[in-house]
Amino acid sequence: MTISPGVGRAAVRAGLVALVVLAIDQITKVLARDAVPLGGRDEVTSFLDVVHVRNDGVAFSAFGGKPWIVVLLISLALVALLYYFATHADQPLVWLATGLLFGGAVGNILDRVRDGAVTDFIKFSHWPAFNVADVAINLGVVVLIIALLREDRANGDRQSA
Repeated sequence: MTISPGVGRAAVRAGLVALVVLAIDQITKVLARDAVPLGGRDEVTSFLDVVHVRNDGVAFSAFGGKPWIVVLLISLALVALLYYFATHADQPLVWLATGLLFGGAVGNILDRVRDGAVTDFIKFSHWPAFNVADVAINLGVVVLIIALLREDRANGDRQSA
């Protein structure tokens, strides 16, 4: 494994993004828990509700009731993310993807450790409830895909030159 030369500066940027995501996630979960009783719902618009539900699984409640699978999946994903970051930190957008993914994952892990489940509170019609950490994780995946596509295109340009 060759550590990317730009890992220091990129790590600071990723860390700041992760801290902002974590802070917003935890604050909004506290506000939602305080505003809506467990199992409750407040209608914001005809298509958006603030709810208070608990999710002991991963995305869309997959593997609920199986905490060892959840811990294993999250751990493997974070190890893979940190490995990729360490070896590609000089690539554009990798720091942003890493910060979003890491901050979101830690936000949901804190819920699991503290409460045994993740607090979800944003609910659109015909869509499972989710939280800020979930948004950051999904956005992080999109940014990571963009970074990978840019890297592949740049490698293709170098090979054809």
